[in-house]
Amino acid sequence: MRFLQPSTLAFGLATATKLVEAQAQFLVNELSFGYSGRINDRGQATVPGFSIQGIPNVPEVLSNKVILTPPAPGNTRGAIWADQPNKYATWVADVDFRVNGPERGGGNLNIWLARRGNQEIGSASIYTVSRFDGLALVIDQHGGSGGMIRGFLNDANIDFKTHQNVDSLAFGHCNYAYRNLGRPSQIKLTQTPQAFRVEVGGQLCFESDKIAIPPGYYFGITAAAADNPDSFEIFKMVTMTENLEAKHDAPPQQGQPNQKQAQAQTSYGRKSNNQNNQNNQNGQNYQNSRDTDDAFDDTIPDALADTITSSKAQFEDLHNRLQSTNHHLSTIFRQVSSLGNIGEKRHEEVSKAIHEMKQLLSKLDRLDSLQNEITKLQRDMREVRNDIHVKVKDSEHAVKSFIGTNHGTMLEHVAVQSAPKHGKLIFIIIGSQVLIVAGYIIYERRKTTPKKYL
Repeated sequence: MRFLQPSTLAFGLATATKLVEAQAQFLVNELSFGYSGRINDRGQATVPGFSIQGIPNVPEVLSNKVILTPPAPGNTRGAIWADQPNKYATWVADVDFRVNGPERGGGNLNIWLARRGNQEIGSASIYTVSRFDGLALVIDQHGGSGGMIRGFLNDANIDFKTHQNVDSLAFGHCNYAYRNLGRPSQIKLTQTPQAFRVEVGGQLCFESDKIAIPPGYYFGITAAAADNPDSFEIFKMVTMTENLEAKHDAPPQQGQPNQKQAQAQTSYGRKSNNQNNQNNQNGQNYQNSRDTDDAFDDTIPDALADTITSSKAQFEDLHNRLQSTNHHLSTIFRQVSSLGNIGEKRHEEVSKAIHEMKQLLSKLDRLDSLQNEITKLQRDMREVRNDIHVKVKDSEHAVKSFIGTNHGTMLEHVAVQSAPKHGKLIFIIIGSQVLIVAGYIIYERRKTTPKKYL
């Protein structure tokens, strides 16, 4: 077996893609609007074949465009979803949009191809959506750039709303300055049997030969404006296919992840090693699923024994049936191996969840000890309060008894010490009178005594 060189393989892929594009494309009316220059020919504020919704108000539908988010106020959301799923394996979808806003306006535009469409996404963006199954093409100013287009894939296993780094999940991107151009911009999504490709403004944005979106998924466009809002306007969405009769039934709606869901295996250097390994595993599972379908579709129909009239025909029939059985067995072995890998992954996830649950339960065990400590503290506080109450009563009784026993003697002592002494006062008064009388007598004697002259 001889392998092609990378350059030869790339040239062959590009050539095959151009040949596919050269084939005639037919319009899918139920998945298109605005292709005639008008949204609704009857002049009604509705989009035929599509449902619109918004927060806090429903987007405004004009004659030639749908305004998903108005210029004011901010923090608004708008969405438009196809009522019918895309039932074609190969298709081309063109979306004309325009974004106007102030110098530092913000917001994002999301183009979806999701399995349950409006039911699981609604008006959410890539940063607010939970688990979805399908493709999301995001147009915003990621990383402070002037504009960027990024692609995201999910098989309902990843919860984007709670993921720590949603930006790392992108499988492809390109820069495109889309704001305030004054004209609509065209973004083109193409799904062929060979590759999935995204073009913007007629230039290739990114492509991958590892992606194939199964039929039965719903087209939708959502927009979310920031506090300083951008106005997102949709002029048309046109879906085309090569053969309008080549319709496929939608995949069954079940809770398990879709094994046919495409996963990206690109090397843009934006993912961790674990994420790349996971994408490679999912891509291998998808390839095994494709091989399984191809093998079982190659089943040889039953034939009557009368139709085999020669030993050569009998040998050919036996050879073909043995070869088909061998293919089926190989397919079953691959499926069992794939299911085993998925089971190991699920077992690892369950073990991790059980470990986290045990850690939470160990933390809950600490609550018992904490409750015991709180009960002990309450008991100690009650004892301290009782002790303080007893001490206060004892102190009160001691003060009362001390005052009661000492108050009477203190009054007697004060009365005795502060009582006036009248004896001294009487003695002083009489003594002063005696001195005055003695002084007067002495004065009179001296006055009557004869004077002696020299």
